[in-house]
Amino acid sequence: MIQTFPTTPFDGQKPGTSGLRKKVRVFQQPDYAENFIQSVFDVAERPAGSTLVIGGDGRFHNRTVIARAIEMAAANGYARVLVGQGGILSTPAASHVIRKYGASGGLILSASHNPGGPDEDFGIKYNIANGGPAPEAVTEAIYARTQTIDRWMMVEGEVDLDRIGTSQVGDMVVEVIDPVADYAELMEELFDFDAIRTAVRGGLSMAFDAMHAVTGPYAHEILERRLGFPAGTVHNGQPLEDFGGHHPDPNLVHARVLYDLMMSDDAPALGAASDGDGDRNLIIGKGVFITPSDSLAMLAANAHLAPAYAGGLKGIARSMPTSAAADRVAEALGIPLWETPTGWKFFGTLLDAGKATICGEESAGTGSDHVREKDGLWAVLLWLNILAVTGKPVAQIASEHWARFGRNYYARHDYEAIATDKANALMAALEASLSGLPGQSFGALTVSAADQFAYTDPVDGSESHKQGVRVMFACGSRIVFRLSGTGTEGATLRVYLERYEAPDGRLAEETPAMLADLIAAAEAIAGIAAHTGRTAPDVVT
Repeated sequence: MIQTFPTTPFDGQKPGTSGLRKKVRVFQQPDYAENFIQSVFDVAERPAGSTLVIGGDGRFHNRTVIARAIEMAAANGYARVLVGQGGILSTPAASHVIRKYGASGGLILSASHNPGGPDEDFGIKYNIANGGPAPEAVTEAIYARTQTIDRWMMVEGEVDLDRIGTSQVGDMVVEVIDPVADYAELMEELFDFDAIRTAVRGGLSMAFDAMHAVTGPYAHEILERRLGFPAGTVHNGQPLEDFGGHHPDPNLVHARVLYDLMMSDDAPALGAASDGDGDRNLIIGKGVFITPSDSLAMLAANAHLAPAYAGGLKGIARSMPTSAAADRVAEALGIPLWETPTGWKFFGTLLDAGKATICGEESAGTGSDHVREKDGLWAVLLWLNILAVTGKPVAQIASEHWARFGRNYYARHDYEAIATDKANALMAALEASLSGLPGQSFGALTVSAADQFAYTDPVDGSESHKQGVRVMFACGSRIVFRLSGTGTEGATLRVYLERYEAPDGRLAEETPAMLADLIAAAEAIAGIAAHTGRTAPDVVT
């Protein structure tokens, strides 16, 4: 029997590029999660008899919200729900399941790389039938509904999330599925597992840090069982509700243990990590860190070595703050390069239209047209495929790449949890100064152009404005300033610094030294210390 509960709207239920993210205690308020989920169901387009996919990254509060989402789906006319065993589905695996089984959409319960636990973060994201994040038109409709919602509905039922099998909630079928199997089979189709297995038997070694997050079960199955890496290759492989008390962000700060191992004499050939929901990646070779921007470019340049991409790429897409390293690869391959705003949904239309094959963001997200999300383990497996086929170490692949295309020295400085009014004031002052910046000099750097990035989608014509402030210099360097929407408290200011060195330039220098003049220019241009009181970033990646 359908039960209807009266409710009133909550302020601030506007989903960002990665859904609605708040502290757990916010989601634990009576009706809070229900209001948002009901708003999704009220506006989501779906035919009669639709299937809904539900899963998450295993963080605290996942099981509670998944159980309620299943009950609500039953009351809202869904015929079937597919839910990962234990409530687990990595974000890329959820995208694949949506696509494979023809679901009308899916709810992904995650706050990605944000910390988890009773006092930490939680999130809900809606993905549409192509497997990708809901586009802005849908998220705006969801938000509008949250502002007027007056009831939510459910059919009371109970599902054993830990038992694979089929059960019933009202008239709706609930299937608890193996969260790994479909995804692992897809990876075997994309990559040359035989070549990787042969290389492993020949001594190819790696260390994978799953960060006590969702990728652990996937990495154990694919890396250790299917590819033959020895037990223990996967570190921190058990998903935990609080990620073991750590921050599941695969960067050089939060994956420091892995970084130190890879810089030691005992380093394996490849070090890799993934984040809370499995869509980001960290790549480190023995003695060399590969930035996400460089990883995108190197993967694109070598993708033909994997079976799925042997016929070539249709195009490469990157977010605007990501370095231009991939641009030079696209030019050499004679394929389009698409520059989009930050947010994987902007790649979705390009992928659906066949305009791009490989996409990437500087924030450690890389993926291809196999799903409509970034995919951390996919990137690791493509690197393994390249290492297995070439027989070259990561450092050699990197040095040969830079010798051919040049090197984009690159870093991102994050100033986290800034008071929102101060962050907005900084960006407003920066925007007001744009017209006067060209021609000004900051040390040896002279500004050639400055603007606020805007984007018109080449497929559907949709427009996105105010996507980040760009300051370009005559020498080819640039600085980008942008506020991030992935946090749950205050605002995060991200400052992206990029300097290009041609193939005959200085290719083996330390990144901080090569970016020192840009760091000073960023402070002089934006007045970060004056606006925020911060004299150094919280995280450098």
